[in-house]
Amino acid sequence: MPNPLAPGSLEGRVALVTGSSRGIGADTARYLAEAGAAVVINYRSKAPRAEKIVAEITAGGGRAIAVGADLTDPESVATMFERAETELGKIDLLVLNASGGMETGLGEDYAMRLNRDAQVNVVEGALPHLADGARIVFVTSHQAHFIRTTPTMPEYEPVALSKRAGEDALREKLPELNDAGLSFVVVSGDMIEGTITATLLERANPGAIEARKQDAGRLYNVSEFAAEVASAAVDPVPADHTRYVGDVTGFRPVSLD
Repeated sequence: MPNPLAPGSLEGRVALVTGSSRGIGADTARYLAEAGAAVVINYRSKAPRAEKIVAEITAGGGRAIAVGADLTDPESVATMFERAETELGKIDLLVLNASGGMETGLGEDYAMRLNRDAQVNVVEGALPHLADGARIVFVTSHQAHFIRTTPTMPEYEPVALSKRAGEDALREKLPELNDAGLSFVVVSGDMIEGTITATLLERANPGAIEARKQDAGRLYNVSEFAAEVASAAVDPVPADHTRYVGDVTGFRPVSLD
């Protein structure tokens, strides 16, 4: 997938992408770095994987650092932002890509703690470290964005509900963000082939991803969707603060008032 961002278009900017040691986050970080941004690769526990992304970026002439942080731990988040600003400067682009909830052994409330509470805490923790005119991008799925009006697979429903709760909580902060001169956009896409979520869903419900592909006509892959996320970091923000990726005709709209 070619980079949608022009070379040098983000020169002098700093980006932090949560959950960027693999998948959509990693490809988004690569696109931003190729456009000239200095990038913070955030990871929860897989340091070698994050350092590999950093090595790829620096080998290509870019700037990047890997910073581990458990987003559900406010102290860990605070340390992440302090290090990011100290080493790279104020953050111009904050991409909230990290999510989860289908993992085992992390508690029944983990999806809500990560997809709602942690997203709000990350934004609040970021505010002192954001540059003037910075942009915040929240990555979600159609299944989560439309969960109030369109049912989804039972296996994904707890995640969808928690991600929608996170989106709603961040939208409630829009007046505060606007007053601070910050922009905010939600990127909503269908199930993405090749992601850990798709893999776990397929494991829990064999045939689910293929069925979704048939209903949607096609599903984006990781690099294609990451290109949309990277573009959302610089393109004009839609009036409803939502960038839809792919077909949404099978979903009933949700009032964002």
